[in-house]
Amino acid sequence: MSDTALIREVLSQILMGARRIERRAVSVLVANEFLDSDAGLDKLDAICMMLIAIGESVKNLDKITNGKLLLRFPQVDWKGVKGVRDVISHQYFDVDAEAVHAICKKHIPVLIATVEKMIADPH
Repeated sequence: MSDTALIREVLSQILMGARRIERRAVSVLVANEFLDSDAGLDKLDAICMMLIAIGESVKNLDKITNGKLLLRFPQVDWKGVKGVRDVISHQYFDVDAEAVHAICKKHIPVLIATVEKMIADPH
C-alpha cells in the first residue's frame, strides 16, 4: 500500500469513528445523561472506545507523515486528540462525563469537517 493510500485509509478510519461518536451523542443533551442509566453508561463506553481508536489512529498518522500532515490542519487540537486517548486508556474509571460530552458537542464536528478536507487532499 502506498503512503497516500495508507494515509487515506487511516483518515477514513478516523472519520468513521468520529461519525459514530456524533451519531451516538446526538441524543445526549447534558453530560449527566451518560451517568443516569445503563444505556447512558453503555453509550459513554462506546464513545470512549471510539475516542481511543481515533487517538491511536492520529498517532499512527503522525508517524506515517513524519509529523507534517497534521501541522497543515491546526483547526484540530491534534495533541489533545492523542492526549484524550491516553487519559481514557490509562485512567478509564476516572473518565469525566462532562469532558466527553464537551468533546462530542464541540470538537467532533470540527474533527469531521477537517478529516473530510484531509481525505479530499492529503498532500
